[in-house]
Parts: sequence; structure tokens; C-alpha cells
Amino acid sequence: MGHDHEGRRVSRRRMITGVGSLGLGGLFTAGAHATSEPDTYAKADALFAEARTCSLAPSAQQGPYYFETRALRSDLREDREGVRLRLAIKVQDGRTCRPLPGSVVEIWHCDAAGLYSGAEAESRDALSSGGKISISAGEKFTDMRPSDRRRYLRGAQVADGDGIVRFTTVWPGWYPGRTVHVHVMVVVGGDRALCTELMFDEAYNRKVLALPPYQGHDQPRDTFNGNDPIYKEGMLTQVTADGDGYLAVIVLSAGPDS
Repeated sequence: MGHDHEGRRVSRRRMITGVGSLGLGGLFTAGAHATSEPDTYAKADALFAEARTCSLAPSAQQGPYYFETRALRSDLREDREGVRLRLAIKVQDGRTCRPLPGSVVEIWHCDAAGLYSGAEAESRDALSSGGKISISAGEKFTDMRPSDRRRYLRGAQVADGDGIVRFTTVWPGWYPGRTVHVHVMVVVGGDRALCTELMFDEAYNRKVLALPPYQGHDQPRDTFNGNDPIYKEGMLTQVTADGDGYLAVIVLSAGPDS
């Protein structure tokens, strides 16, 4: 499939300032082979119009499996199988509603089997324990030290002039205690301005999770948007069919209270 296995690795501050050998021109084209088709851009524009908001995006803790990958790329799939998901995120200032070009948006999520790269042992242990993974809305986590060298379904992009980043990934899987979700970190001026999660309408979740390779769990799915401890309406993406996969978009407004 020609996926981007490693991408370029630079610090967040170098992403933002363009310091060093990788200038802003290179930043915006990194992972260009995964660029969406023109029809996908038109669909994204229509969905962004529907998703327009100036309300501050709901924040969430970063979860137990976050670490800074420094992988600047748009295609995050590597060898992970699953239904293709193109994700477009627009970041804007929560006070002025103006786009935040140059901000860094990093995402990470589990694969179809519920495993996180860099934390395969930890997430596999959690899945094999047979119990529900308990995470409360107010629980705090620090950056973890990766326990393996895998980096699939993790990466960052720098927002363009319209404050938009685009990723190609697979529809996330699930694990007991959580609904289907994607973690997002927004960094502005070198500071973490927002940590949140993105989620999907349950009609789409049911349709996708009924397909291979999402059927590998020994336990039935026990947590949905309606009973997830983190879910908030402002985390819900706008989704539409896109070729052999889906396109999801969301507008995230970041501010001092995020």
C-alpha cells in the first residue's frame, strides 16, 4: 500500500519554527504521497461548514499511552490493517475563531485489536486481564517511556494557512472500558494548548467494527459513546463515506482554558 513507515522526526519546536534543515516548505509536504483526492477536499470543505464552531473544544487527559513520537507524517498506517480513515482537523483560536496556522497537531490511537504502538505489552496486558479498563474523566497521566520501537498510528502534522491538518489512518479499534476514539494533542508556540479526543457516531462504529479485522476480540464491546467516561458531544466528528473508506472532520478551538 506504500505506507509511510517512519516519516520525518523533528522536535515540536523545530516543527513550529522550521529551524534546521527541515524548513516550513518541507513540513507542509512531508508525507505528501498520502494527500487526499480532490473530491475528498471538496467533501472536507462541506463537512467543515457543518462543523463550524467557536466553542472551546472539550479537553481530556492524554491517557496512559502517550509519548512524543516526533514523527512528522500524514500517513500513519504502516502495516496496520483496517478500514481507511482520512481525518481532517481544523484548529483555531477559541477567542477570535481565527485559524492557527503553524500549530502542531499530533494524533495517536489503537489498532483494530486494541493495541497501541510503543505500548504493545501494556495494552496487550490490559486486554488479556479480562476486566474493563477503568479511566475516569479527571484522571491525570504523564508521558510514558515507550516499551517497544513500533510507531504505527502515531504522527504529527503542521497546520496549513487555514489551520488544517490531514491524516490518513485506519478506523480505530476498541478495548473494554472505552468507546472508539482518537487522541489529539495541539501544540501552539511550543506549548500544549489542547489535549482532547475525537469520536464517531455509533452508526459508523457498528458498521466498521462488523468488518474484518475488527472481530478479533474475545469479549463483546461493552462501552459506547453513551456510557463512555470521557465522551462529550463536542468530540464527535462529522463523517462521510470516502471511496473505500471514510472521511472525518472536526473543528477544534483552543484557548487558555483548554
